[in-house]
Amino acid sequence: MKTTNYIPPLYEFLSELGRRQDRQWFKDNKSLYDDLRGMWIADIDRLINLCGQWWPQVKTQTGKESVYRIYRDTRFSPDKSPFKTYFSATVSPRGRSSSAAHLPGYYIQVGPGRDGGATDGYEADASGLYGGLWCPESAILKKLRKAIIDNIDEFEEIINEPQLKQLFPGWYGPQLKTVPKGYDRDHPQAALLRLKEYGKFKPEGIEFFSDPSWPEKAAGYFQVLYPLLNFLEYSINEE
Repeated sequence: MKTTNYIPPLYEFLSELGRRQDRQWFKDNKSLYDDLRGMWIADIDRLINLCGQWWPQVKTQTGKESVYRIYRDTRFSPDKSPFKTYFSATVSPRGRSSSAAHLPGYYIQVGPGRDGGATDGYEADASGLYGGLWCPESAILKKLRKAIIDNIDEFEEIINEPQLKQLFPGWYGPQLKTVPKGYDRDHPQAALLRLKEYGKFKPEGIEFFSDPSWPEKAAGYFQVLYPLLNFLEYSINEE
């Protein structure tokens, strides 16, 4: 592909793939997919290098180790569509390994599925930038809740930083209907205790990712979130 702005063709490809969900069509267009994926990996390499300036541990990873497959895991899903309708990647010291699943990191997703979705609801296929802890195990979640309450002044100073509040308002992800067991229902931090994960999401669509400098912009946004990730990881690893 000659053009360096691969995002519009990527959206077209993913839209068509979503409509068809056809293995033969994908096979017939595999060379186009490989070109698009190659440029996506190159951008993720740039993003990792930029984030490594203030999070040195991520420098051990590469774009190839950090991007996710296009194929859906349909083993436990009623939806047997074989392909995702988005490209995605992670930025963390652990890449996309299974050990990264329950530790803080960044996640990037681009594609036409609910492009630039709202931050209020839980939209698993929304396009944009995510940072935090996704779907932690119950023991880790319990430990984090205690760490937040025990260090509430420090935590609130982090999440109330003006630039963070402006770029990443609210929390992203599912919430309990009431406070978890062991806490008073009228607890002053009830809203934080009800969270089932601690992450922030900035919806971004085709206009954002079509800018050739999007990795630089994304790295700047992610740096604003780094104190939150640092608090979460420290709290998880603390004995």
